[in-house]
Amino acid sequence: MMSQANHFKTKIECLWSEGEFFSNFANNYHGTHKMGFFDLFSKNNKKETLDKGLERTKQGVFSKIARAIAGKKNIDDDFLDELEEIFVTSDVGVDTTLRIIERLQACVKRDGYVGTSELNRLLCEEIEALLADKPDNASSDDFRLPASGSRPYVIMVVGVNGAGKTTTIGKLAAQYKAAGYNVMLGAADTFRAAAVEQLEEWAKRAEVPIVKQKIGADPASVAYDTLQSAKARGDIDVVIIDTAGRLHNKKALMDELTKIRNVMRKIVDTAPDEVLLVLDGSTGQNAYEQARRFAEATDVTGLVVTKLDGTAKGGVVIGISESMQIPVRYIGLGEGIADLQVFHKKEFVQSLFGSK
Repeated sequence: MMSQANHFKTKIECLWSEGEFFSNFANNYHGTHKMGFFDLFSKNNKKETLDKGLERTKQGVFSKIARAIAGKKNIDDDFLDELEEIFVTSDVGVDTTLRIIERLQACVKRDGYVGTSELNRLLCEEIEALLADKPDNASSDDFRLPASGSRPYVIMVVGVNGAGKTTTIGKLAAQYKAAGYNVMLGAADTFRAAAVEQLEEWAKRAEVPIVKQKIGADPASVAYDTLQSAKARGDIDVVIIDTAGRLHNKKALMDELTKIRNVMRKIVDTAPDEVLLVLDGSTGQNAYEQARRFAEATDVTGLVVTKLDGTAKGGVVIGISESMQIPVRYIGLGEGIADLQVFHKKEFVQSLFGSK
């Protein structure tokens, strides 16, 4: 077993020495060769990454709550007014904040008395209850595809330039590949030359095939060719399609994404299985507007909120998911590939409010 592990480690180091994730991956394997392939990113490491990635948001929100509640024995109207202001200024959003406050007020009214020691538990329970659940047909925890359904499983990724869309696709490809799936990428963002080049680089790192055409080509044609190639190969489990990272006017955006969807369904009648919208968490209220416009243009099934490690505006995750009832599927907590995590609302809320 040890010689097999060493052989596998050497192979990974040779193939992936240029990528930070892959070298770390090899090092982790060397010390954990008895663990399963899917256990390399342990729950403890994931929690540490989550806690670290949300630290700035946690400090901004939790420290303000601590100051507001100092000296109080129970939750009263004055405190709820302060809590409302804290959430709004933390980009949770006005409507979502009001719903949180209403739920807390209902708890106080129902129980008659709610001590400040119970605040964290109540906040976690009420906010978790507000967050949207993922659809039944969505890929499950830890980058595992649904057991049932057609193959390839098709993911279309949308979002504006600068949100981390291409990087997210690369990380998704690497994570699914590490989970044992055969992955193919489709470079349908033909508007920006750098997008194709970046996706090619990610495809090389993850050692997955990519389908592309010349700059300015019809994005729907690229998507069609990608699925056609995947079906022809017969062994592709996951296809991830990039799309143009620009906000057109509503009709143009809708027309382009609808065309891509329609041509893909000529090859795979369920495509796309997921439409992921990538949002930059550090943009705060701008992310709300982007989410609204893309949701109007296509059926967004899940959100990917990136760059949470560099911002105190992590409350945007709660606000967008609750207000639009679109589940958060993944969150970006750093530059490493393993820093793109499957979103678990309970763990997220507990990390944010310091609960164990």
